[in-house]
Amino acid sequence: MLEFSRNRRRLTGAMMALPFSTLGHGRAFGQSLPERGIVGLPAPELDAEFWLDGAGRRTSFSMLAQRGRWVHLKCWQSWCPGCHEHGFPALQKISKAFADEPRVVNVGLQTTFEGHQINTGEKVREMQLRYDLDIVMGHDPGKRNADGYPNTMRAYRTGGTPWHVIVEPGGTVIYDGFSVNADRAVAYIRERL
Repeated sequence: MLEFSRNRRRLTGAMMALPFSTLGHGRAFGQSLPERGIVGLPAPELDAEFWLDGAGRRTSFSMLAQRGRWVHLKCWQSWCPGCHEHGFPALQKISKAFADEPRVVNVGLQTTFEGHQINTGEKVREMQLRYDLDIVMGHDPGKRNADGYPNTMRAYRTGGTPWHVIVEPGGTVIYDGFSVNADRAVAYIRERL
């Protein structure tokens, strides 16, 4: 666990993720998601309604198929101010840094846990185009669960959006939090390629 704590500090720098309850959102989720993140555990499969490749065509995506590669997963909602201010710029920076590196995969997933009428599947392609992201992106609408939380949000114990997950090539989650320092994440991964 000590190594995972060091990784978290290296990846976030001064922007350590605050405990979810300190951000004022804890009551919205009650007690069903009491603990955040799954650092040190195997990365679960992602459960999306659909996936689009960088050109907007339907495709598939599997975490298991990414074994042997670094994976940076960014969870977002189209109406999320933090996603637009911090999350998407970090995703842009990390995905551009590794655009020609087949050992690193960037993926975006809209995990809709509120505002279902606005955070729709159509927003996935809109965000790809808006942020010039030539990466696989998907939509997990969350309506399949009795409480409406997206399956991805439950599996990764995310605290909402924006949310970043970094998985090492062996399939273990080494970072799972609200914000990531993109420069440090790029340097960290490059050192280990």
